[in-house]
Amino acid sequence: MIDHVSVAISDLGKATAFYDAVLGVLGMTRLETRPATCGYGKKYAEFWINLRSVMAPPAPDSGQHVCLRARSAEIVDAFHAAALAQGGTSDGAPGLRPQHGEGYYAAFIRDPDGNRIEAVTFLPDAT
Repeated sequence: MIDHVSVAISDLGKATAFYDAVLGVLGMTRLETRPATCGYGKKYAEFWINLRSVMAPPAPDSGQHVCLRARSAEIVDAFHAAALAQGGTSDGAPGLRPQHGEGYYAAFIRDPDGNRIEAVTFLPDAT
């Protein structure tokens, strides 16, 4: 149902370095590069970063976030580690989130602009 999503960023060079590394862990690559935006995906650009000349960071309690699917818990862990290594911050360490359903294994990060990005996988037999 959803074709693509985008997040606002304040520095295209810094953001592309961050997302090249972090989304690469999930098997996504930068497929499109334009003067003020870049699109990432596996087959088509489904996640976009858009340069905004004037922006305020998202409020931590706004509820705004994007969740991306990972193939395994190890990839969720690697996503979180890559984000921290690239200057992001943790907004929830990798682990099971039983409040979201059985086997829901996720990690939450904030990119350098404050966007909340999640990676999730669903573990079989995670009781």
